[in-house]
Amino acid sequence: MDRFEWEKKLTGQGIATLIGIDEAGRGPLAGPVVAAAIHFPAIWYEKGLPDSLHAVHDSKQVGALRRQKLYKELTQHPQVRCRIAEVDAPIIDQINILKATHKAMSMTTENWEEPVPEHALVDGLPVKGLQCPHTALVKGDARSFSVAAASILAKVHRDHIMLQWDAMYPVYGFARHKGYATVEHRRAILEHGPCPIHRRTFLGKLLAPNQTTFTWDGSNS
Repeated sequence: MDRFEWEKKLTGQGIATLIGIDEAGRGPLAGPVVAAAIHFPAIWYEKGLPDSLHAVHDSKQVGALRRQKLYKELTQHPQVRCRIAEVDAPIIDQINILKATHKAMSMTTENWEEPVPEHALVDGLPVKGLQCPHTALVKGDARSFSVAAASILAKVHRDHIMLQWDAMYPVYGFARHKGYATVEHRRAILEHGPCPIHRRTFLGKLLAPNQTTFTWDGSNS
């Protein structure tokens, strides 16, 4: 599979500046949803990625240590441009996770220096409200290097955030599960109640039948 196939196709149609967009954190019970956008120089579409980036793949297929290394390479490479955006739990609760994900993705298309992106390759389905034209690719992180690189940026950035929250709220084990609904995490919520970064709209199945809400006073953190 040529994982620059779509990049070549779109630049062949006259699009000069193309970005890949992906997200991380749609499913967890806590923390933000994070989106990332990345632009590679067009010459790479023909010549391939540089050696330092050959391991770029869907973030779920890359080990944690390698993701960290690739994140550093991508964010510090002089020929790579990228943007990362977050939408926090309170906003997710207000507008729902799909709209929050689309909001984060849209935020990544803002405030680019010239040349601004003309088109985006987006993982999954079309994104409502995205500020530039885009092509939605189901399993795009396995089909496009641009989308795969964005998935790595989003995943590692979100993991860093969850490590910071773990230091503030250690009883939940955020450093281990990153907010996902593991047995450990669900037990901690039932024992301690939620903390400020929990998504209240995601916790319904954890509530006791006679319990309509959780409260938080910070005493268990």
